[in-house]
Amino acid sequence: MFAFDEFLEHSDRGAARLAAQPPLWVPGSAFGYHALTIGILIEELVRRVTGRTLQAVYEAEIRGPRDADFYLGLPEVLDGRYVPLAPPALTERQQREVAERPPVDALAETVFSNVDAPDDLSDRGISTNNPRVRRAGPAAIGGVGSARGLARLYADALPSAERPIASAGVFRAMAVQRSWGHDRVLDVINSFGAVFLLPQPRMPYAGLGAFGHDGAAGALAFADPTTGLSFGYIPWPRQHPGGADHRSVALARLARTCAIEAGAA
Repeated sequence: MFAFDEFLEHSDRGAARLAAQPPLWVPGSAFGYHALTIGILIEELVRRVTGRTLQAVYEAEIRGPRDADFYLGLPEVLDGRYVPLAPPALTERQQREVAERPPVDALAETVFSNVDAPDDLSDRGISTNNPRVRRAGPAAIGGVGSARGLARLYADALPSAERPIASAGVFRAMAVQRSWGHDRVLDVINSFGAVFLLPQPRMPYAGLGAFGHDGAAGALAFADPTTGLSFGYIPWPRQHPGGADHRSVALARLARTCAIEAGAA
């Protein structure tokens, strides 16, 4: 279990603990969603390469120059715009389904319960409802922004971008499939490129060559270089059962159809 501070101002401590941990399976034999720990790994990588925090690099070189409405470390002056995360409004059928679920797999329990803070939406928990989390902006859990802000960032991953965040080759590499099959943590079929999720039959949000990610509360954002489409969607409240809201996938498919038709016109 990680201490709460290891997800905030001191992720280097969490990185050291991850480095000392033996693999849970033989590398290459399986894969599983990292959830919170991917943020620690990425923050450590940026720290070693640049000597700065991921939050500082993101603000100075990515968000700031584009005035993107998505923050890793929300300024206090913007707290008035923040809409607290809320639990899903479950129907009676959904409540019964949740109550009848079998015990959580030990691996999933470890992945999603690896902090010593309450795992809830209170102002003391690990979500951005906690002011400490909003201010620190830890990767993988502390991003705050709008759907437009997400789409703005993904737009600069497209070939047509005036100010691309990285080279076209980097983005092409992100869309190369690295893993496909049964996700050992989420217990579903998944497909990953480099960090990003790729479209697949369970989540057909875009076409070949696209890359993006869903969110635990139902959000979805991606770039589709083939059609020149960037997409951002954030529902409220949280959606059941988690992951990309089915409406976001349907909207994404419609948006892609419109982009294809507009390109052919």
